[in-house]
Amino acid sequence: MPVEKRKTIVIGHKNPDTDSICSAICYANLKTSITGKEYVPCRAGRINEETQFVLNYFGVEAPELVSNVKTQVRDIEIRETAGVDRNISLKKAWNLMQDANVVTLPAVNANNVLEGLITVGDITKSYMNVLDSSILSKARTQYSNIIETLEGQLVIGEESAYFDQGKVLIAAANPDLMEYYIAPHDLVILGNRYESQLCAIEMEADCIIVCEGAAVSMTIRKLAQERGCTVITTPYDTYTAARLINQSMPISYFMKTENLITFEDGDFIDDIKDVMASKRHRDFPILDKDGKYRGMISRRNLLGARGKQIVLVDHNEKNQAVDGIENAEILEIIDHHKLGTVETIAPVFFRNQPLGCTATIVYQMYRESDVEINATIAALLCAAITSDTLMFRSPTCTSADKMAAGALALIAGINIEEHAKEMFTAGSNLRGKTAEVIFYQDFKRFTADTVNFGVGQISSMNAEELADLKQRLIPFMQHECGKNGISMVFFMLTNILEECSEIICYGEGSGRLVEEAFEVQEAQGGYILPGVVSRKKQLIPAFIGTLQQNN
Repeated sequence: MPVEKRKTIVIGHKNPDTDSICSAICYANLKTSITGKEYVPCRAGRINEETQFVLNYFGVEAPELVSNVKTQVRDIEIRETAGVDRNISLKKAWNLMQDANVVTLPAVNANNVLEGLITVGDITKSYMNVLDSSILSKARTQYSNIIETLEGQLVIGEESAYFDQGKVLIAAANPDLMEYYIAPHDLVILGNRYESQLCAIEMEADCIIVCEGAAVSMTIRKLAQERGCTVITTPYDTYTAARLINQSMPISYFMKTENLITFEDGDFIDDIKDVMASKRHRDFPILDKDGKYRGMISRRNLLGARGKQIVLVDHNEKNQAVDGIENAEILEIIDHHKLGTVETIAPVFFRNQPLGCTATIVYQMYRESDVEINATIAALLCAAITSDTLMFRSPTCTSADKMAAGALALIAGINIEEHAKEMFTAGSNLRGKTAEVIFYQDFKRFTADTVNFGVGQISSMNAEELADLKQRLIPFMQHECGKNGISMVFFMLTNILEECSEIICYGEGSGRLVEEAFEVQEAQGGYILPGVVSRKKQLIPAFIGTLQQNN
């Protein structure tokens, strides 16, 4: 595909929260407005209840789920070789190949579904190896193909009819001898001799081809019409006509129709390289998700493969990024977290500010670019800010966040406090959820030196709900600890109204880490941390600092 038509994906982190989703939507809108290019908001995981409430409340569709950004077939330039009808002649197929400079043609039906492949090699074999005089009828050759191949004219008969019985003969002998070798349904190539034409028709030939542009008499025409014999004239001599006529056979007789090696446009390049290398074919058909033919790809196309164009929002950690990020072309990063581990090959636009929410940065960029913020965009940005700052209770919250939320609320026409309470209530609704879903809906992995640990968090305005959740999560955490190289797991049960969190944990050294980082003691299976509501600014820095000090 041409470079100018490439779209850019704007995407947040795995286990996306409201800030990750809303910032992706709003920033994609901003970039599209500024550049006129296609920026598409996407998500790297399941949308939680809080975010879904926000999207539903303001009538916004959820971004498309993208679980992997490895380079796919659809990301590279494929050869848009047009599909052909299975009944076209070998000659026409050859000419199309020469004009397009290709060695393979796809045969498709009226619905653009792939039916087979014909190659230059197949055409060569048909011309060099076919010695059967009945091959033309066995291939069910349409008279229109014969006319086209011989550059002829139809005198008597139907172009759409098929030559599907008999053999091909050249009437070189006198009529007396012809009677012995012409059989019913044969196709006879002959000259302008009236007697030979008459003999062929009387011997019940299905078709006569009159060479050298000779005229066909009215008597012959009338007799052919009566006997159902097709009459074709050609400017070629009998030798040339005999050489060319096999080229009129349909490609369907020679094309490969079984065990075709095809790829879908959603296939990853890494997955198809080995398949392509193991086959002697030069070209491979590409199909869309509905099985419709799109074009052809060769190993040469892979040489110029370019990764997806990506803008990361609300994170810059590789382990939080969508799978396959190492294969993508990262263009921008918009974030409010600490510097992470995402690496880029080329320089990128990187904006990172110590604010409570990525949405605040996006709001600032709207203002800086003098792009109008409509009510929907304003509502999404405001919801993201109030969510990430826990309605301005988080220590990560700054005056810039509060000012941005206030200005956005005016544009959106919403009451911040009322909407925030509804949003948090929707987000903390745990009815019908498994412990696994709850644990991983906002779970992030972190590394300090050689220690890998994971931290999940849920915020609620209901203390009883949090207490019940604690009892459900403890046995699940014991089960999950040790997976994916994580040696310690933690979960923050954050009470928004009381502005505190209870930490539950599992794994060797996990309890000791909490005790040393916050100077607290275990009580009833957990650790109460007054004033601690932010994983990013309060919990993680304390954990990492303690681990580094101990090591």
